[in-house]
Amino acid sequence: MTRSQSLFAALAFAVCLPVAHADWPQFRGPSGDGHATGSDYPATFTEADAIWECPLPGKGWSSPVIADGTIWVTTALEVLPTEEERLQLMEAAGVEGKKIDQKQVASRVDLQVIAIDQETGKIRAEYPVIEVPDPKPIHKLNSYASPTPIIEGGQLYCHFGRYGTVCMDTTTGKPIWQREFVIEHGVGPGSSPMIHGDLLVLICDGVDRQFVVGLNKNTGETLWQTDRPEMRAASGDQKKAYSTPVVVPGVDGAADQIICMGSQWLVSYHPETGDENWRCDHGSGFSVVPRPVIGHGRVYVSTGFGKPELWAVRHDGQGDVSETHVDWKQPKRIAARPSSLLIGDEIYVVSDGGIASCFDTKTGEPHWVERIGGNYSASPVLAGGLIYFCSHEGKVTLVRPGTEFEIVSENELGSSLMASPSAIDGSLILRTETGLLRIGK
Repeated sequence: MTRSQSLFAALAFAVCLPVAHADWPQFRGPSGDGHATGSDYPATFTEADAIWECPLPGKGWSSPVIADGTIWVTTALEVLPTEEERLQLMEAAGVEGKKIDQKQVASRVDLQVIAIDQETGKIRAEYPVIEVPDPKPIHKLNSYASPTPIIEGGQLYCHFGRYGTVCMDTTTGKPIWQREFVIEHGVGPGSSPMIHGDLLVLICDGVDRQFVVGLNKNTGETLWQTDRPEMRAASGDQKKAYSTPVVVPGVDGAADQIICMGSQWLVSYHPETGDENWRCDHGSGFSVVPRPVIGHGRVYVSTGFGKPELWAVRHDGQGDVSETHVDWKQPKRIAARPSSLLIGDEIYVVSDGGIASCFDTKTGEPHWVERIGGNYSASPVLAGGLIYFCSHEGKVTLVRPGTEFEIVSENELGSSLMASPSAIDGSLILRTETGLLRIGK
């Protein structure tokens, strides 16, 4: 047993919970697409309307996941260097020039999991997971705990990029297994894990190497590992990516597909073998963050930094489908960080700089394009028939879905929102820069 595992086991507090289906089990909710179940979500609110507020130790932009009355979050407790030490750490990591001001670094990081009571907002337990004595520099907008965990069947899967992936028992808090896939993220970890059957899928798109790996979710054993297609980019910085996988269910006897967006390539993999089904060259986009959404026989993807575009790609191809299966492209005012939201025949996008758009899913033509203000990293959520857009500045803008633009309300919380919200049972669970808020009933 490693030192971090021993520490984990020694300090774990028991949380006795029944095993049941998770209410908000992964990044972007039950279906991974930002759709919440239930009704009666709040339409107007301020921070003062919160049912409870739970301060959290450390820093992290992972979203809360929720099961059986308990909210789970990951966080990073950072030991910060002096300015002189910071510059020395940056130099040692090879960070130079203007990039020094774009990045942050810690002298040490302790990665933790926190369990919070859904009804009271009280912390039930804090679990030390991984000790990182020499963390790499990350982007100022990132954190060392940005990937969202996933919960299923009494097991919580926490992914921290290069620093490790841990499966823990939610009853005892003890680790079941732990793995490590060391890559150079460039700006820190970002991609969240996904479960499909007994398969846990991780996208590992680093500066130095790029691959997708499928693990046995119960043992952590590697079932397959597939390298990404070769890329044109000469710089590794333009090969890295941070997207999260999605599944296209098979129909008429066809196998399911694991869809993994990356720099230059959108790729479909066979879940049993990791073999490629098809690939699509989307250009020179890199550092791709948004999670794809699936519908109408298409995969809808944002192409990442550089000049983000929204693409609609049919998922029934084989081999290289770059010239045959792209139905449309929308090149203007597309997000590099927030994921899209597909509702019926419309797809909704908010750009990093606060321009919200609604496009026709079949043609890509815009129904409306409007500035809602602010800056955005959080992905929008559909809850109770309304779309919630959460900004860095702490404003939550509610928009009614439809081909005509209508703002329902603008709600100021006064605390930065970088993590994508979770929504269950008529309540929003919002992670701010200092903790969690429960808004609603």
